[in-house]
Amino acid sequence: MSKVAKYLNQLTVGNVFDNPEILENYSTDHSALKIKPKFVAFPESTADIQKLLRFFNQLATKDIKVAVAVRGSGLDEGGADLTNGIVISTEKINKLLEIDPRERLVRVQSGITLKELNTALSVSGLTIPIDGKDGETIGGLISNFSKDEAAGKYGGIIKYVERIEVILANGDCLQTERLKKYAVAKKAVEKTLEGEIYRKISKILRENNNPLTEISKHTASLVGYPTILQVPRRETLDLMPLFFGAQGTLGVISEVILRAIPLKIKSSRVVATFREINSAINYLEMIAKLSPRKLNLYDLKIIMEARESGKNLDGVIKKLEDGYVVFASFDDKRNGYMKKILGIKEKLPRNVKILFETPENQTILNEFENSLTNYLGYVKGGERVPILTDFYLPAYNIENFLKDLAILEEKLGLDLALFGSFSNSIYSLRPKFNLEDKDFNRKATTFLKAGAYIIDRQGGELAGGTPEGRLKAVVTNTEISGAEEKIYNEIKQLFDKNGILNPDIKLGASSKFTLTHFRDTNRPKIMI
Repeated sequence: MSKVAKYLNQLTVGNVFDNPEILENYSTDHSALKIKPKFVAFPESTADIQKLLRFFNQLATKDIKVAVAVRGSGLDEGGADLTNGIVISTEKINKLLEIDPRERLVRVQSGITLKELNTALSVSGLTIPIDGKDGETIGGLISNFSKDEAAGKYGGIIKYVERIEVILANGDCLQTERLKKYAVAKKAVEKTLEGEIYRKISKILRENNNPLTEISKHTASLVGYPTILQVPRRETLDLMPLFFGAQGTLGVISEVILRAIPLKIKSSRVVATFREINSAINYLEMIAKLSPRKLNLYDLKIIMEARESGKNLDGVIKKLEDGYVVFASFDDKRNGYMKKILGIKEKLPRNVKILFETPENQTILNEFENSLTNYLGYVKGGERVPILTDFYLPAYNIENFLKDLAILEEKLGLDLALFGSFSNSIYSLRPKFNLEDKDFNRKATTFLKAGAYIIDRQGGELAGGTPEGRLKAVVTNTEISGAEEKIYNEIKQLFDKNGILNPDIKLGASSKFTLTHFRDTNRPKIMI
């Protein structure tokens, strides 16, 4: 063990490791990248995080810079939780601290998973209505600001977070709250990093009207720190929105207070199959008006591949060989939407098939819901690498996008099956690649840039469902305007003067570094 690791172990209650086996385990996440850290830390308290950041911030003042990345469950697909410095894992900071059922408030540590939190809340008849991956941490949901499949109905994670506690780059603890003018002025005179942040954020907001107006036009993009627009509101100011989508570049989230809602009834599912995309879109638009919890579109090729691997899906897709599948789930009373869907069916072509959930077909529908996991996880001779995922695509251009996609599919020789959420307009493509192919880097880069081009051509945003991280930044960093870049760099510099907090992602990402750190072997495990 190195002297640094030994010193950090003396400094903190939690453990810090630098042995090769642990470093190897934390050198990959769910992205296509591999970057080996120098250290992995497992703090067990806010105080541990503070001590770690103070140490590395002080090193940086002596021109010894060690990048700090924060990692929850390692589910990131953009490489934002990887670093060649130190990974701070929140695995041990995972406690539910208190619940107030009457006020529907819950205080948790940032490493608690969504599944763990909702399981505990269900005892009190409450829930956080996020349809994220079970293993996602609350801190990760905030940092990556992922637009989950239920966001179209429930608004996403930002709607349920009341306050957060953040450890700043110098180790200071910031607790966010919405402050009135006099309270902001009082904070701004404090001779602390927090005071400087309040003072200078107010100045940035005052002096950048035109660039902020430009940022407001890209409502679907998570590039940079666009949530700066939500910091001021009706003569008040709250720093909390800045940390949504910041990916650990402004601070380390340690605690979160969330507001829950009453637990809904169990969701009921409806699956419809279509030969033509225009009929599917017409149906999607009508179903969206019924406020489903989820409303997803799948290229039938995804379902067909799952069936070929042994899934019993004949009861869902019948004899259809080509087309699209629409999946909807409702957590409202069944009678309210079922009659309306039957009325909608009468307006659709006769070849459209609609399957409502019943006790008899629950197993088949369970297998159908698992078909995407099957498609992503079981691939012969390769891996479905997450290179072009979670992008925004407006509903009115889906048909034209699919035409562009067919041309791209033929040109690149890839199987490009679109899937995603119609409710929040976030879609993904996961073609198969052989990571051991010597030309993988070139092929992956070509696919990323070509895909980004047709997304932009059809009015979409590459970083629409998740921030740019490392991978998407290869494209987005070349497209951002100078005025927007200036504001975002000012924000980054304000929170992280010495540049230790994930400096190599978002605007700081290097295309050359990223593209030379693709993995060359399949991941041992895929989690969906």
